[in-house]
Amino acid sequence: MMLGDLGATVLKVERPGTGDDTRVWGPPYDDAGEATYFQAVNRNKSSIALDLRRREDLAKAEELIVDSDVVVENFRPGVMDRLGLGYERLREQNAKLIYCSINGFGSGRGARLAGYDLLVQALGGLMSITGEPDGDPQKVGVAIVDVLAGLFATVGILAAVNHRMHGGEGQHIEVDLLSSLLASLVNQGTAYTIAGVVPARMGNAHPSIAPYELLATASGGLVLAVGTDRQFATLCRILGEERLATEGRFRTNSDRVAHRAQLRSELEGLLLRGTAQDWARKLTAAGVPAGLVNDIPAAFALAESLGLEPIVSIPRASGSPARLTRNPIRLSQTPARYDLPPPRLPRGESCHSRA
Repeated sequence: MMLGDLGATVLKVERPGTGDDTRVWGPPYDDAGEATYFQAVNRNKSSIALDLRRREDLAKAEELIVDSDVVVENFRPGVMDRLGLGYERLREQNAKLIYCSINGFGSGRGARLAGYDLLVQALGGLMSITGEPDGDPQKVGVAIVDVLAGLFATVGILAAVNHRMHGGEGQHIEVDLLSSLLASLVNQGTAYTIAGVVPARMGNAHPSIAPYELLATASGGLVLAVGTDRQFATLCRILGEERLATEGRFRTNSDRVAHRAQLRSELEGLLLRGTAQDWARKLTAAGVPAGLVNDIPAAFALAESLGLEPIVSIPRASGSPARLTRNPIRLSQTPARYDLPPPRLPRGESCHSRA
């Protein structure tokens, strides 16, 4: 979808009769009975139904691949080779072919493992650092590893296209979910790889910054994301306790991290004098990063109020328009396009999403 937004002509190959699995991952559904899950990542694509177990459909798939600039596949490693559609064979027919394989755990010893987002969040350590310290490990609220892998794949494809444009040939790109997650652990990952620290669940607190968490007020929770000593001094001034910024326990960020529990107690004692909404307004006006925990409608409303136009509406030939989240990349010369709504199943096929 990202490539389609940026100008690529994308043809999606689906199974006859049922199509992409996510067409039935609901509720909720759209007015045609297809899951909104599918709508999230399938705009700017056309669709074709091919049964790769049938010789004629397999031949059609090969013809499409050979004529393509880029192929993206996410079968388990080895499946495309068994079908005769592997990179090494097809590059002989199209040396410029860019062939991107996305899988769960790589094409080596992890090739047989199924790559589902929840499983990778667990095995990849993300759940071990998500949730309250005394609670159960938690997954992130969306399939974040799938999203990250797709973005890494997009970067790899664009790098390969750039290489080919400068005289190079095509190449094989491989992105696996586990490596995508490990690469995205950033500071939590290097805490282990460099310092030998094993990160643990800290709720909404940050392992290296304080105050950087959700704090209680007289009415609702307030998120504080104080990243500098200057911001902390301003926070203390707005709260009416400037002395806190000069105390040895809290003078620097390292001091505040070392005395995190005491800092939280001091701040919540002060924040209980007002509501989260009032504190957010005062602190934001003073340049201290603070805010409420929005639900999804409120998050979209905030983006709308800031002029970010978060929703695009793509007309359909029949039925209501597809209202989708805008691509976040803003290009001055070649802006993202929204030409095609997520495709219906190819003609003659039925999704049966409500069965």
